[in-house]
Amino acid sequence: MKYIDEFRDGTLARGLARSISAEADPARTYRLMEFCGGHTHAIFRYGVQDLMPANVRFVHGPGCPVCVLPMARIDQAIAMAVEHGVTLCTYGDLMRVPASERKSLLKAKAEGADIRMIYSTQDALAIARKAPERQVVLFAIGFETTTPPTAVALKTARAEGLENFSVYCNHVLTPAALGTILNAANETSGDKAGVQLDGILGPSHVSTVIGSRSYECVPAEFGKPVVIAGFEPLDVMQSVLMLIRQINNGQAQVENQYTRAVTRDGNRKAQALMAEVFRPHETFEWRGLGFLPGSALRIAEAYAEFDAEQRFPVAPGSSREIKGCECPSVLRGVMEPTDCKLFGTVCTPENPMGACMVSSEGACAAYWSYGRFRQPAAPQPATASVDAA
Repeated sequence: MKYIDEFRDGTLARGLARSISAEADPARTYRLMEFCGGHTHAIFRYGVQDLMPANVRFVHGPGCPVCVLPMARIDQAIAMAVEHGVTLCTYGDLMRVPASERKSLLKAKAEGADIRMIYSTQDALAIARKAPERQVVLFAIGFETTTPPTAVALKTARAEGLENFSVYCNHVLTPAALGTILNAANETSGDKAGVQLDGILGPSHVSTVIGSRSYECVPAEFGKPVVIAGFEPLDVMQSVLMLIRQINNGQAQVENQYTRAVTRDGNRKAQALMAEVFRPHETFEWRGLGFLPGSALRIAEAYAEFDAEQRFPVAPGSSREIKGCECPSVLRGVMEPTDCKLFGTVCTPENPMGACMVSSEGACAAYWSYGRFRQPAAPQPATASVDAA
């Protein structure tokens, strides 16, 4: 298939692997953070890490929108459904993420709350149209990629006069989180402990919206190179080679490997739509990163009548992770999933303790799905066969 098969070609992959091994300086370590859950899964699904020399290491960042949503925001959504009796609509991954007291949207639904899984914002609008007697709340979540569809839903609701539709907005912004990760590099302990990085694999879909220009502050402020990478295994490998070359040459600039989808300016129409409907939050909480200024979006005053937080206020709470869950540290890149004592024992996809095991883009889910936590079986001593005996 055009634009797919050629980016999964084994012969090309081996050639790229040889180039990476030839150009990676054996005297140094290359710590490259992929800032996208899609990249994490591509790396494990196609064995990209196995094609890297030992001194090229992938560090998994907070590139999963479901994972970075703090527990308190899920608690508030459940409270809206229970206390105000609204019909709460959201996406599948979010249904099973643990909230306080081991509750979840799925468990609240089982106890009688009207919580429904949808596939798009248009599904929520359709529910509101069919049941005008019900108050329908869209639990909106995601990075810049999924923000324009939420903006379209709000504009549609206003145009149609859907008085029973509103949005609980949890859209977050990638550059703010990236800056926080790089700022934390000098912290060595505590909840703000950071990780040393040499380069960044920039996100794919997010960059189609915001453009490569949005990352130009990273080389200027932090002296780290950024390469925006596509999702396929050869995209990732080529981007690694581009980062290694920059690092070896002492360069720090933004390069765009994913030129077939990303431009410097991004999608200006989508950006204008977002600017019309949303405004930056003063501060917003991220799981693992804490409260970050200007890191999320809220609904603009012109659309305030569709703001679920104003229409259905609930008491704010605090986020408390399940004891022993290291999801916050995994999201900062400080730990790998296998460093968590709960991983693969108490915490499995059937019984998740943290969002990183639930989400289809979570690092823990990637480790589990592709068996990266399993060690090769020890060779067994040779035994005589029945025939030989």
